Amino acid sequence: MGLPISIEFFPPKTPEGAEKLRAVRQQLYGLKPQFCSVTYGAGGSTQQGTFDTVGEILTEGMDAASHFSCIGATKASVRAELATLKAMGVKRLVALRGDLPSGYGLGGEFHYASDLVAFIREETGSDFHIEVAAYPEIHPQAKSPEADLQAYVSKVKAGADAAMTQYFYNSDAYFRFVEEAAKRGATVPVVPGIMPITSSSQLLRFSDACGAEIPRWIRLRLQGFGDDTASIKAFGLDVVSDLCEQLRKGGAGALHFYSMNQSVATLAIAKRLEQT
Repeated sequence: MGLPISIEFFPPKTPEGAEKLRAVRQQLYGLKPQFCSVTYGAGGSTQQGTFDTVGEILTEGMDAASHFSCIGATKASVRAELATLKAMGVKRLVALRGDLPSGYGLGGEFHYASDLVAFIREETGSDFHIEVAAYPEIHPQAKSPEADLQAYVSKVKAGADAAMTQYFYNSDAYFRFVEEAAKRGATVPVVPGIMPITSSSQLLRFSDACGAEIPRWIRLRLQGFGDDTASIKAFGLDVVSDLCEQLRKGGAGALHFYSMNQSVATLAIAKRLEQT
């Protein structure tokens, strides 16, 4: 494919889901990802599932990054979790504030991801490679675009090694974000997050929830396909492969795929990119 990649999974909720994910991972390991990351639920609700999945990935011989959120956490609880991960052999963390569960106050000793990054660095030095989140199209809860950029810069200055973005379908938003961040002194690598398009309704629902913009022409084309899943997948493959190619040509150093615990779409995009 010409670019290093990483792949994200979420912790399965059932034994059947875990079994299916093992098969999916084996298929995706053929792409030789640099590492695989595993997400966390709201308020750390799936922490054990995250650690279990990370442990499996490590035993399969792949580098694994654990998502690590700090909402509701104390310094003591974070210290204990860091020790657990270190003992497991984890070398990478994706440090996040995390989503607030509904009806939940801001509690805990960490209010921002930058607080968490600074604490991890203080406690563990350079034991972990720390990734943080970046929002080329602005975090949905940000007060303003400038406030969002400053929040990102503070995470980098607190000690982040790199960033992975929320997914997007407009490469200009990514390149502008990288440029604006660099002007403010944040020059760590920013890896674009790539979301394959396999379902119209799921994508529109996700995007509305997380603030990712679906360009109008993509939205209209998807709506025009109705329930024709084959056309949606073919169109999605074209759109996302073109996006990856634009990012590659524009100088992005790697790609991070949101697999949604599926292999087919990511494998198809990787194959398409090998041919360009």
